[in-house]
Amino acid sequence: MIKELDTIVLTTDLPEYGFERGNIGTVVLVHDNSKGYEVEFATLDGETMAVVSLFSSQVRPIGRREIAHVRPVESFHQQS
Repeated sequence: MIKELDTIVLTTDLPEYGFERGNIGTVVLVHDNSKGYEVEFATLDGETMAVVSLFSSQVRPIGRREIAHVRPVESFHQQS
């Protein structure tokens, strides 16, 4: 079960934010018995890119023996 402050993996692309399947985020809020989550996505140097509401089908826990992949992000949707 995914809980607050867990690190998750995105299972779908979110082009409106510039996020791709496999990006990593942190759960900051769990909705309605894990039906959905508020997930913060940040750069590796700590800049928050967005906090996004996602359904449970759009995320998964990090699995055993997985490795992160790094890519630059030139621009992204900033929250106001």
